[in-house]
Amino acid sequence: MSRKPIVAVLHAQVLPRNDLMAPVDSRAEVRYTDEAGLARALDGADVLFLYDFLSGAVPAAWHAADSLQWLHIAAAGVDPVMFPEARDSDVTITNSRGVFDGAIAEYVLAQILSFAKDLPGSQRLQQSHTWKHRESERIAGRTALVVGTGPIGRAVARLLRAAGMTVRGSGRRGHESDPDFGVVLPADDLPAQLADADYVVAVAPLTEQTRHMFCAETFAAMKPGARFVNVGRGELVRTDDLVEALRSGTIAGAALDVFDSEPLSADHPLWDMPNVSITPHNSGDFAGWRDALVTVFTDNFERWVAGHPLENVVDKQLGYVPSR
Repeated sequence: MSRKPIVAVLHAQVLPRNDLMAPVDSRAEVRYTDEAGLARALDGADVLFLYDFLSGAVPAAWHAADSLQWLHIAAAGVDPVMFPEARDSDVTITNSRGVFDGAIAEYVLAQILSFAKDLPGSQRLQQSHTWKHRESERIAGRTALVVGTGPIGRAVARLLRAAGMTVRGSGRRGHESDPDFGVVLPADDLPAQLADADYVVAVAPLTEQTRHMFCAETFAAMKPGARFVNVGRGELVRTDDLVEALRSGTIAGAALDVFDSEPLSADHPLWDMPNVSITPHNSGDFAGWRDALVTVFTDNFERWVAGHPLENVVDKQLGYVPSR
């Protein structure tokens, strides 16, 4: 490329750190923009760095992406940019696969331990100054079904196995002798896989095939004492069906970090359910995560400038980065 490449960076209130963006700033014309200026910033741009990964502004501004070659999203999930015009274009899409794996795995283990040891119940007793001896559950020997066998699901599986749990995976293709899951079962047979699981962990990407995969039918297939943990996407779940399953005792509890509408409305019934743990979509947000996302982009930018293959290229038909 004879001229400097043009890189548009969509941000919200927080800008990427200048020192971390230096490899890009020194080699490109960088246009930092908010949603209102995105179309203008895309005019003639070669690269879009979607640092504001929650933004839904890209589809409306896509008409201005007349020179775009590469779009990078600062997230593992790419559903915000899987609209038809982007899917059908020649634009390469990459994600930030790998940044959140360990942190989300720790979150899942923490929620499972919280259920088993009833830490919320202990907190309530402490607040009422009540000394009440109780017994708790073990997680060693319990079974977890991890739905989604990408890097995050694998990190979850490794940590749960290290804690003594029996872990199985549910993925697009089934196979035996997996190094992390032991056995991976095909997701099209999900209801039959749920009956033996004490904990069901949803980490699958959001695609047309996975949308609302957790519904009345799948919750009914779980054992009555099972707990459900969702760190994937809110739209994997029919929320009304989940509420009913919790109210009726079809399942014993849920830990939810993602929701089909965020933020969760203040009057939503999930807030007041004693068997539900709610966090604000921060299961992977460890100290320094924003800087790590910038580094993933700048490392890939160096590859792009050098003409080398990009890392974390999304298969736009599948809607995620295929496993190697």
